[in-house]
Amino acid sequence: MWWSALSLALKEIRRNLLRSGLTMLGIIIGVAAVITMVTMGNGTTAKITAQIENLGSNMLILRPGQRFLRGSRAAAKPLDLSDSEALRRELSSISAAAAITNRPMSIIYGNTNWTTSVTGMENDYVVVRNWAISAGRNITDGEQRAGAPACLLGETVRRELFSYQDAIGETIRLGKIACEVIGILTSKGQSTMGSDQDDVVLIPLRAHWRLISGGQNVSHIYLSGRDGVDTNKARRDIELLMRERRHIGAGDEDDFNVIDMKEITKTMTGTTEVMTSLLGAVAAVSLVVGGIGIMNIMLVSVTERTREIGIRLAIGALEREVQRQFLVEAVVLSSVGGMIGIGLALVASYFIAAAINIPLILDGSIILLAFFFSALVGVVFGYFPARKAARLDPIEALRHE
Repeated sequence: MWWSALSLALKEIRRNLLRSGLTMLGIIIGVAAVITMVTMGNGTTAKITAQIENLGSNMLILRPGQRFLRGSRAAAKPLDLSDSEALRRELSSISAAAAITNRPMSIIYGNTNWTTSVTGMENDYVVVRNWAISAGRNITDGEQRAGAPACLLGETVRRELFSYQDAIGETIRLGKIACEVIGILTSKGQSTMGSDQDDVVLIPLRAHWRLISGGQNVSHIYLSGRDGVDTNKARRDIELLMRERRHIGAGDEDDFNVIDMKEITKTMTGTTEVMTSLLGAVAAVSLVVGGIGIMNIMLVSVTERTREIGIRLAIGALEREVQRQFLVEAVVLSSVGGMIGIGLALVASYFIAAAINIPLILDGSIILLAFFFSALVGVVFGYFPARKAARLDPIEALRHE
């Protein structure tokens, strides 16, 4: 019975192929749009998460001043090298801590120059930022203590200054200061905010103080939470210790703030997930529009085939059989449209993901949901025309021209 209805439905669709194709267009576009939007949203979320994780392992950043511009950083007591030493020594939730300071400078090698950020840092900075050495070696503890003019180059700086030459052992000038290149950092690419993480030069903190900044200022302290320890706990530990070290009384506001990169990750991915849901919902509206198109065409089909329906009813066809016939046609139209839309979405997602450089992350549940929703649209919007066909008076239908 159902197979006979399906066979008749396919025959009717083939008989009016162009009209059937135009009828399915709304469903095709709706399904393709929903799947593509969700896939792009998932890929964007995954890319943002990977980029933030690439900044560093369980990274927290301590800086002077209050958060969200409630207080002036200039007015706050600056951080000190002893703060990073205390954090490293006294907190079991912290695995690494590194005080840094930086300044933009012109870097010169031969006849080539490049303006970049020169960062004075403790050796733990490389650990916190998950940087590996792709060539040469890291700065030693002895070079740190002595403030030796030795430097590590980011991949962008190496490329701009040396092109295809070997940079290890060469001497560059940081302004007027000669500095030996002892290592090259592995490439990290762009950050989530669009800045180039490889456009950097790292030197010992004391070398920066002695040769560049001329003081002993610390702009930030980068910290890494110990594996297995919640970064929220690590953050609370840092705040308690810093309040004690900075003699902040009970009830007084902190004159420093701790940035947890996991919070930033959660905020940014939450935003992209909301946008993905919104775009998916907007795209789903076209499925409803497609359903209205199916209803319209099925009503036209009932009108065109009134005499046929009358003959079937007159020779003994039951109302439910006529109703089933038109309902199956509507479901077949929407289901075929759904399958075509899925194929179109997969192709579009592949090329769009490659074009905007995000991972292709297909969600099987969304694909199935889009298909079943398209079939449901056929049932819902096909029911009224099918019901109308089944309730035709056979005598009146046979009179229809």
